[in-house]
Amino acid sequence: MSESQPPTGPSATGGGAPSPSPLLASDPPRIGDFWLDARVLATPAGVTFIGHDDADTPVLLILLSEGAAADAAARDRLSGEVNHLHAETVVARGGQGQDQGRLGHLFRSEDDDPRGPAQLPLAPWVALVNDGSPAAPAEALRILQAVDLSMTREIGSPSGPGYRLYWADRHDAGTSRTWPLPWPGRGDRAGWSSVGIAWLLIVMIAALGLLIAVLLFQNVPPSPPPPPVPTSASGSGGGSGSPSSGSPSSGSPSSGSGSPSSSGSQPQSPSPSDSGRPTNPTPTTPPTMQSPGASGSSGTATPTPTTNTKL
Repeated sequence: MSESQPPTGPSATGGGAPSPSPLLASDPPRIGDFWLDARVLATPAGVTFIGHDDADTPVLLILLSEGAAADAAARDRLSGEVNHLHAETVVARGGQGQDQGRLGHLFRSEDDDPRGPAQLPLAPWVALVNDGSPAAPAEALRILQAVDLSMTREIGSPSGPGYRLYWADRHDAGTSRTWPLPWPGRGDRAGWSSVGIAWLLIVMIAALGLLIAVLLFQNVPPSPPPPPVPTSASGSGGGSGSPSSGSPSSGSPSSGSGSPSSSGSQPQSPSPSDSGRPTNPTPTTPPTMQSPGASGSSGTATPTPTTNTKL
């Protein structure tokens, strides 16, 4: 076989540990149970990330590229390399075709996550122990080079055209699925200072709103009280306000009711029933608006005083 495409991005060819680089916009924030923090190296076969799980266990996560994940032979080569590793070196594995072999019990299924109608199979991945030594990135690079056959020895004398993998140009990160979504429940990237500043801003905004409300309503004049509701007992003269039983003769004075008192020498006028001829008949006053029977004043009538003819 002829030469293949060299690794792209940071690599371990310089003898030391490769320096991490920021994640790209096309990189997933999370793969399986591991959050991705930075890139370490990239080859046509895949990308190696620095990551951690919810228990802050540092790992090196190898994810096959889009082209390698679509090739069954490349998936088998990754599975074979992982099965030959020491059991304490591998933390977890996942993706298509990674649930078989000697370390198949470390497979973590994601079948319970929601899937779209045209969801592609998940790209194979493996999480290795990251002890911070240069040997860990070097082991990840060896696995990726075994997948893309860049370090495989040529058999016999090379002749004819060169050989190149058909998926070598499809070096984007393979298909992955993040569930649950990293927002808004994700809080592992925010420190105590960020959370404290956020809460302080919320308290300041609430206090400012309360102050504005107090300033707006502190100079509002009080509303006048409502007028009293009139009742039936508030008529003039303290009467009931309803007319008397209605006959015109009700305005005539009755005996012993409201005649003006004098010094005792003035006799009461005789009623028509005492004699056949009334001495001083009292003219009957027709009811008017001032009479007790036609007004809402007091029901007690005041009779017209009688003229004394003996004086």
